[in-house]
Amino acid sequence: MKTIQVKAVKRENYGKKAAKAVRREGQIPAVLYGGGETVSFSVDPREIKPLIYTPNSYIVDLEIDGKTEKAVLRDVQFHPIREEILHMDFYRVQPGKPVAISIPVRLTGNAEGVKIGGKLVLSARKLTVSAQLDKLPDELVIDVTPLGVGKTIFVGDLNFDGVKFLTPATTAVCAVRVTRASRGADAAAAK
Repeated sequence: MKTIQVKAVKRENYGKKAAKAVRREGQIPAVLYGGGETVSFSVDPREIKPLIYTPNSYIVDLEIDGKTEKAVLRDVQFHPIREEILHMDFYRVQPGKPVAISIPVRLTGNAEGVKIGGKLVLSARKLTVSAQLDKLPDELVIDVTPLGVGKTIFVGDLNFDGVKFLTPATTAVCAVRVTRASRGADAAAAK
């Protein structure tokens, strides 16, 4: 899995007033938790822009006052009106323990149902998985070639080595929907 470096500054003050003061300085308040110690820090918005505004998922190397920790981004809170990040939560990656993270889905192949006029629809852009750090893929590549009209691929149908899906097995990943053109092709084939 890809990693991204983020430099941060530890902060000593906590609470609403301290967070507002950090935001006034042009920084984003954040917290790193998991594995015992909770660390509050602030980060420059330019540092985390490649982490937030991308469909990819990353393991984050947080450098907080010279000490580097591996983490995953768990939550981002945005201002309800302005496109401004209010707060970020990171979860510490512990050696030997599985990591839970959302990974993007990429479809490959040309579905059989699309060839006769169906429409391929991607329902889940990301799926939450759990795996050891070295087994985490950058993306989940799903072959849709055998998918016919009216057929769906569910999370329960997927199997990746060393990866456990946390997204429910009944969640639809992609499907080939029936269209007028595919109905016409079926009618012509029936005659």
